[in-house]
Amino acid sequence: METLVMLLICVPFVLALIPLACKSDKARAAMIYICGIIVAAMAIATAAMWIANGHTTMTFDLPGTEIFDKIILAGDFILMAVVIWLSFKWKKAIISLLSIVQTLLVAYVEVFGPAREEITKIRLDWLSIIMILIIGIVGVAIGIYAVGYMHGYIHHHTEFADRRRFFFAMIFLFYGAMFGLVTSMDLIWIYFFWEVTSVVSFLLIGYTRTEEAINNCFRALWMNLLGGCGLAAAITYGVYMEGTASLYAIIDNGVAGMIFPIAMLAFAALTKSAQFPFSGWLLGAMVAPTPSSALLHSATMVKAGVYMLVRISTAMNGNQVGTMVTLVGGFTFLAASVMAIAQSDGKKVLAYSTISNLGLITACAGLGTESATWAAMSLIVFHAISKSMLFQCVGAIENATHSRDIEDMQGLIKRLPKLAFILMLGIAGMFLAPFGMLVSKWAALSSFVDAKSVLLVIFVCFGSGTTMFYWTKWLSKIIGTYETKQDDITQGNEYCSMFLHAVLLVVACIAYPVITRSAIEPYIQEMYGSSTQVISSTNMTVMIIFLIAIVVIPTICYLFSKGVKDEPVLAYMAGENTGDNKHFLDARGEEKELVAANWYMTDWFGEDKVFKPSVIIGTVIIIVCLCMVIGGAF
Repeated sequence: METLVMLLICVPFVLALIPLACKSDKARAAMIYICGIIVAAMAIATAAMWIANGHTTMTFDLPGTEIFDKIILAGDFILMAVVIWLSFKWKKAIISLLSIVQTLLVAYVEVFGPAREEITKIRLDWLSIIMILIIGIVGVAIGIYAVGYMHGYIHHHTEFADRRRFFFAMIFLFYGAMFGLVTSMDLIWIYFFWEVTSVVSFLLIGYTRTEEAINNCFRALWMNLLGGCGLAAAITYGVYMEGTASLYAIIDNGVAGMIFPIAMLAFAALTKSAQFPFSGWLLGAMVAPTPSSALLHSATMVKAGVYMLVRISTAMNGNQVGTMVTLVGGFTFLAASVMAIAQSDGKKVLAYSTISNLGLITACAGLGTESATWAAMSLIVFHAISKSMLFQCVGAIENATHSRDIEDMQGLIKRLPKLAFILMLGIAGMFLAPFGMLVSKWAALSSFVDAKSVLLVIFVCFGSGTTMFYWTKWLSKIIGTYETKQDDITQGNEYCSMFLHAVLLVVACIAYPVITRSAIEPYIQEMYGSSTQVISSTNMTVMIIFLIAIVVIPTICYLFSKGVKDEPVLAYMAGENTGDNKHFLDARGEEKELVAANWYMTDWFGEDKVFKPSVIIGTVIIIVCLCMVIGGAF
């Protein structure tokens, strides 16, 4: 097991060199497929072997742990050097101070700090296994999708330099860093992998090197480095005050009342998971190519933040840290979903939806109860699959139609039926019954009611209502009238990834009872000492029947409709239809074009109206709660 986990973490870092070395497009594409399959196979093999060995929590050291300690220390300084160089290169030197301060602090504690307890470095349990599978399957599928997408991207955006070799190298670095982060139990190791994800995401967001991309990537960098400072503070306090750098010892101490390092870990996680006031970096990430967005929003970057929050959830139950996290998360869920209503850019809707759903996961983790943590883990699984599929689909639609505006997706079901099917399935997976996201939100609401948190109940009820509003608007455009079918230029490997996600989504919903009973509930049992079934077996059975009906009924209708002539129906247009469902004659006999558009309510919910107040509210919550924690600790 030790060797397999070592390979799982280290091999992606080595494989990152292969795209850099391949100058031929075909050779590079083939190697990325092979390397991706290797990474996915190792992730699945790790999970399978762990389950075969009894699927109980395992802690162990990697072979040559002392060497890894030295490599990680050197890696901290390499990351710092990269940040300093790029900050000075782009005349944003002040940002490098954050990297310098936290790197020197962690290095000093590691080399010159007091003696600390000896701890094993690696831990495998159900939460880390779930994360490994998300990274290894969903993350690798995104990498495969990226091969075809980036080929079209470069040909459509000739104004940008072809930096695909660098792009794919960064994706594999992401895999390795995420595997290391979710399996490590030493905070010094976690800090290194945490910073790798921050620096790599910074480099991916700045891929095009336009002025907008540079500004956005540095915004992402300083916000995530600020979180890194929180992680460094947790390490320093843990070593000097508690004599340990073990994440799990600090969690146990947090349950006993020593919550300052828990507060610092939670603060770091809020920055990484793009909660208000730190949501701006994730919105700015939209300037990057779509595969970057899919990685940052579903399988890797933001999941590092919510992973950490779920991991420390038991230590946040009933204290000021939990109050901070639940308030920030619940408010973010509502505020981001409200702002999504005012967006017509498909990727921006997905970005706000991501921030919103991460807010709900954050609120559940901050509450820290059994049922809330159960809901958070369930949300992580289904959000990763659905959101990754949606980002990929919108990217493919943009390549085919040269637009990602929702208004330009009118009649997509007729124009690009395969992409429309994937998009509709992904949207349904985000908010409709019987898909897992809605059931998970139901579980979250139930946990908030049980906790008698009126404010959280209000957040989740109104946030869910606005969620339904913006998804429904999008669905209405897809199934609208449009007579012309377009050529679909989507590559086969793009469809391979998207259809894999579609299958995963349906299978995960059908297997929901198995996932919860076999993976989530054992983790809850271990963390809390007991576990209750949040969603009853009867309700899950009904959900599965509904899901099967969703698949079976359209299939039967399709089979019976084969051979039936498709006769267009003319719609009423407040005038005489000219015959194409696009124009009509008004009362004066003049031909007018039919224009049907959604209402985006920008005067009420536009970014200029809601974003800044949301940042202020999020900032006030964090400052007040942290002041209370610091006052109690010192």
